[in-house]
Amino acid sequence: MKHFVRAIALLAAALLPTSAISAQAQGDMLVVSPQQLLKELGQPNLVLLHVGPKDDYDAGHVPGARYVTVQQVAAAPVPGAPALELPDEADLRARLEQLGIGNDSRIVVIPGADWGSPSTRMVWTLQAAGLGARTRLLQGGNEAWKRAGLAVTTDAPAAPLAGKLTLAANRSIVADHAWVQSRLGTPGFHLLDARLPVFYEGAGMTDSRGVKRTAGHIPGARNVPFNSLMNDSLQFLPRETLRRIFADAGVQQGDTVVAYCHIGQQATVVLFAARLLGNPVKLYDGSFAEWESLKLPVQNPTAPREP
Repeated sequence: MKHFVRAIALLAAALLPTSAISAQAQGDMLVVSPQQLLKELGQPNLVLLHVGPKDDYDAGHVPGARYVTVQQVAAAPVPGAPALELPDEADLRARLEQLGIGNDSRIVVIPGADWGSPSTRMVWTLQAAGLGARTRLLQGGNEAWKRAGLAVTTDAPAAPLAGKLTLAANRSIVADHAWVQSRLGTPGFHLLDARLPVFYEGAGMTDSRGVKRTAGHIPGARNVPFNSLMNDSLQFLPRETLRRIFADAGVQQGDTVVAYCHIGQQATVVLFAARLLGNPVKLYDGSFAEWESLKLPVQNPTAPREP
């Protein structure tokens, strides 16, 4: 009987669509558990990047992890431009090489404290540099490592030797405002707003300078809040739950997910979840900050309607 059940299971797996199997495998390659990472510590070419509050890192982190910020791999700030944008290829390559990253590196990004979106922004940046297949996210981050009872250190690793990075960049995952405008409503492409509903639905926001920002969202965008895809322990929800959330937003297997948020950080949580399901992704890097500055059309459900 046991052999019969096993045979049925093997037959069922064989009958699954190849795309479903490859999507599952692709998702599995994007994350690593604390127990898996423990087995890999000390291996050649392993690069650990801790993204989070500095005091959290200083209080204890995965041995060998290097403290980094998303600003270290972002373009230099320009007055009037979005606060967080991808550098050009040469600049990004140089920044990553200074972190010891090269063609043979295997990278694990470790979220610190509750810094989920900065960590997925780091993963997306590495994907744009051509390192998507060599980069994983530690499920649950630094806190999961500690909860597993694994050893931490307060020592920072020695400065790395500069890496040599010649891999082809992957700029296909970057979208600009013109691309977004030209694809609105195109079958197979879904524009998702990763901001909280209060911003998507039209209440708007006031920035740190007290300036009232434009209310609403890019026309045609559906709302998938970035904080709806992870639990409080920085672990992505089960695949079936994620699949249901994306399906409710109209996204099916194989569709391209294009996401934006305020400045291109929260949206990367949505994109990472989409990659876990095997969907192609693009980030509108300028996001709503750029869209607003260009005075492009905005859909505002709460705006007063003319009689």
